[in-house]
Amino acid sequence: MRIQLVPDTGRHEFLDLPWRTPLEEWDPALLTVVDRGISRHVVRFVERGGGLYALKEINDRLAHKEYRLLRSLRRDGLPAVEGVGVVSDRPGLDAILITRHLDYSLPYRVMLARRPVAEVRDRLPAALADLLVRLHLTGFFWGDCSLSNTLFARDAGALAAYVVDVETAEHHDQLTDGQRSYDLDIAAENLIGEFYDLSAELGDAELGDPEEMASTVRGEYERLWEDLTAEEEFDVDEPARLVQRLERLNERGFDVEEVELEATPSGYKLRVRPQVVEPGHHRRRLQRLTGLDAQENQARRLLEDISAYRESLEAAGQQPVSEAAVAGRWLTDVFEPAVASVPAELRGKRAAAELYHELLDHRWHLSQLEGRDVPLDEAIDSYLGTVLTEQPDERTAIVRPSES
Repeated sequence: MRIQLVPDTGRHEFLDLPWRTPLEEWDPALLTVVDRGISRHVVRFVERGGGLYALKEINDRLAHKEYRLLRSLRRDGLPAVEGVGVVSDRPGLDAILITRHLDYSLPYRVMLARRPVAEVRDRLPAALADLLVRLHLTGFFWGDCSLSNTLFARDAGALAAYVVDVETAEHHDQLTDGQRSYDLDIAAENLIGEFYDLSAELGDAELGDPEEMASTVRGEYERLWEDLTAEEEFDVDEPARLVQRLERLNERGFDVEEVELEATPSGYKLRVRPQVVEPGHHRRRLQRLTGLDAQENQARRLLEDISAYRESLEAAGQQPVSEAAVAGRWLTDVFEPAVASVPAELRGKRAAAELYHELLDHRWHLSQLEGRDVPLDEAIDSYLGTVLTEQPDERTAIVRPSES
């Protein structure tokens, strides 16, 4: 038997697990029961070193392939669960792939159970389309895009989607249009079936037409892909069009790495060539300024608050030295005290960046209701007492104690 692990705190505890026993025969006392998506394989969850890990029994070849692909996705900064290890060469048994569960992420069925169906329905297509575009830009053919193979996390009013299962995936230098189209066809077929199942459970009126939902995902994908990859020419006296194109891409969290000024028979024109784009525009900027790790829309919201904080300093006659200095003061004087004010028993309900986003929203609504600028400290007390306490735990709430 061979155990291959990415080293990290607490992972030595994996060595004590009964790897020579079929996964479905493990003692329930070792396991944590989790609400999860549908799987073709035996999947169990364990808690080790303060983290929650999924164990999937699968043949050796696929286990090692999936482990390599998940690690590759993470190295490229793409949204996927972390491949932690593979236990292989188990006498008479398949291998076990070990992945780490993403904190504050939920399977789609749990997401639908905890949030208004219409809210999830309206935000899910963009999340799936964004995920597929990011994968395809790096030459990653998923081969089995589905709701069951995806986890969703809150992202400042939107949803962020993460890859969970990549058994059928392939990584190429670049995908052809035919490969992209085929991946979209597979996604549509899977999604239509899952949406029909959900429609039967929830009622057609709530979820909407399954085929229309799948079509919306494809439409979102095609619009974003066009914005990211289409060549577009601008006359030199039309700089606003170039700025608008770049701003649209930045709004979706992408950077354009290259533009060209090219001579043509009709004069000089600017040509945007964003075939190579880097996702995570706002996330990278926030992390560079503050060290905070956030989803893309969360990062945009926090950066807006840093800008507002800078304006308040300038209005008070203080001249900040630099953007980094302002961000450092905001982190110390505003963000960290706000998050630290949340009692320990409530901190598992929201990731820190999402919590702060919701706090800002709550403060705005209070200010509108009361016709005054409600101080942040007052908004925090109200948010904790009337909003956060009523929410389910999302870091560990999908985890229920195992029954013996």
